[in-house]
Amino acid sequence: SVPKTGIRFGLNETFKANVFTKPTAAHKFMAGLCAGVGEAICVVTIMETIKVKIIHDRLGPTPKYKGFIDGVGQIVRQEGVGGLYKGLIPTMIKQGTNQGIRFLSYAYAIEFLEKQFPNSNRIAMTMLAGGCAGAASVFGNNPIDVVKTNMQSLHATKYKNSMDCFASILRNEGFSGLYKGTIPRLSRVVLDVAITFTLFEQISHVLSKYMD
Repeated sequence: SVPKTGIRFGLNETFKANVFTKPTAAHKFMAGLCAGVGEAICVVTIMETIKVKIIHDRLGPTPKYKGFIDGVGQIVRQEGVGGLYKGLIPTMIKQGTNQGIRFLSYAYAIEFLEKQFPNSNRIAMTMLAGGCAGAASVFGNNPIDVVKTNMQSLHATKYKNSMDCFASILRNEGFSGLYKGTIPRLSRVVLDVAITFTLFEQISHVLSKYMD
């Protein structure tokens, strides 16, 4: 979690400072989107692929992975390094839209709170703004997350590609199938994002004092 969070915020700040420099909604979204794509390539796809495969393996009648390390070894031996990057495209889309929505939502939420409650506790405001950003990202990209999870499961071979997976879910489960797991994900993500944004701001504030 720490490496991907560091990559995410580092890339977002880099893109905001050098590429998407205008204070517009489009630029805020694009900076977050590019940060999400970067973390998907560097960390998230590998972690998610291994996690999903191991979870599905343990739910089966005869688990073949003894643990995390053994799972990684077997995947690489059987499928090559590319086996760790199954579902890369949907993961890039998921993380990109996820972070684009989060950074954009947070920017507007914190701006609104600062105007409406100028003398309020800063930590409380960042927690609230972060929670709103987390909720927005869950509702905004849960369908992409469902497709990504299916593409990284042990049963991914039954789908031709991500679009086939998307169509299959719609055909067999209807629109609600794309929003499976929304409530448990919402309860986890809202708190996680609230804490992450708050910690980032507090740590940045402390570091800026020593670097100035």
